[in-house]
Amino acid sequence: MTTLPQLPDEELLRLDQQICFSLNAASRAFGGVYRVLLKDLGLTYPQYLVMLVLWEHGELPVKRIGERLRLDSGTLSPLLKRLEAAGLVRRERSPEDERSVTVSLTVEGAALRERAGQVPRRLLAATGLPVEDMAALRVLLDRVTGALDSALLEPPAVD
Repeated sequence: MTTLPQLPDEELLRLDQQICFSLNAASRAFGGVYRVLLKDLGLTYPQYLVMLVLWEHGELPVKRIGERLRLDSGTLSPLLKRLEAAGLVRRERSPEDERSVTVSLTVEGAALRERAGQVPRRLLAATGLPVEDMAALRVLLDRVTGALDSALLEPPAVD
């Protein structure tokens, strides 16, 4: 059982006490830096995430990409259409199951990986944090995400 700090409600309801606000502000700041870093690659941040998954795993069904990125098909399909129009990916219906669409990299999409190699280093430098701190933050955020996902299934009791 999780207990909240013994703070009065008026303190708990202050904006600077909200972890969700801090996470959102950090996410928006990351997005701004990514916009600059990805401009030369011709990618948006969500498109970059799709490319990361494909560079790591190769050809995948759309459903698996969506699971990996926590995106629904309504959000993912337009991203994939734009990447296909840019010549970076190819979408093909599965011959075994017409409902399933597989996404693979084109030669141009695979080649873009080399140019993208400096993006993570430049982003880390922009944070001003050592790599160990960023790795620890990622571990904490993964734990928080897992706990929140579990809370959706069974909301926690609060003292």
